[in-house]
Amino acid sequence: MLNNLTKPHEYPGKLFVVEGIDGSGKTTQLGLLAKWLSAEGHRVFVTEWNSSALVKAATKTGKKKNALTPMTFSLLHATDFADRLLYKIIPPLKAGMIVLADRYAYTAFARDATRGVDRTWVRELYSFAVRPDLTLYFRVPIEMSLDRLMARRVKLKFYEAGMDLGWSSNPVESFRLFQGKVLDEYDRIVDEFGLEVVNAAGSITEQQRLVRGLISRHLQLTETEISDDEPLTI
Repeated sequence: MLNNLTKPHEYPGKLFVVEGIDGSGKTTQLGLLAKWLSAEGHRVFVTEWNSSALVKAATKTGKKKNALTPMTFSLLHATDFADRLLYKIIPPLKAGMIVLADRYAYTAFARDATRGVDRTWVRELYSFAVRPDLTLYFRVPIEMSLDRLMARRVKLKFYEAGMDLGWSSNPVESFRLFQGKVLDEYDRIVDEFGLEVVNAAGSITEQQRLVRGLISRHLQLTETEISDDEPLTI
């Protein structure tokens, strides 16, 4: 099967993706990047994983009842992705805009494989996906991601912690086990699809400086320098 993820797209716009486990800080970095690009005069469109209205109700109901099997989860996310790609990603790319995606097909490759879904099957399922111009993978140690999440909320989410797999009845320990294996899958994807690794353990400023530098090369821009004491609003 012809896989679009293995060849550059031909649209005039640019597609930049951020990936990483929960608590990696990728969403914060994407938000800062969007503000910077907009301030530089670029037309920017931001899209998020699992945000299509087409399957939102079904996903929410399934999660609430803890009734989603790994295969059902995979198919729902693929449907969500296909809907967003068709209506929220390709149109702005055709219009020459910059599309910033918070998670992409690689999230499915990592999570679904961890849940036991066949790797080759998942890749074929997403073979229609447009290849990003750049994918940034924010790699972070498990304990750091866990600390960040626990600092922001009362408890870990059921599926976020991989509780559906039954590896541990303790949410924190389940998170360590599940997200640890997701990290292993991401490491496979880095080599397979050429993701750019960003040290997500660094400061927000350090990471954003690196992100802007990488994006600048793809847009042939003059990089905007950020001093260590420059405030970054989120």
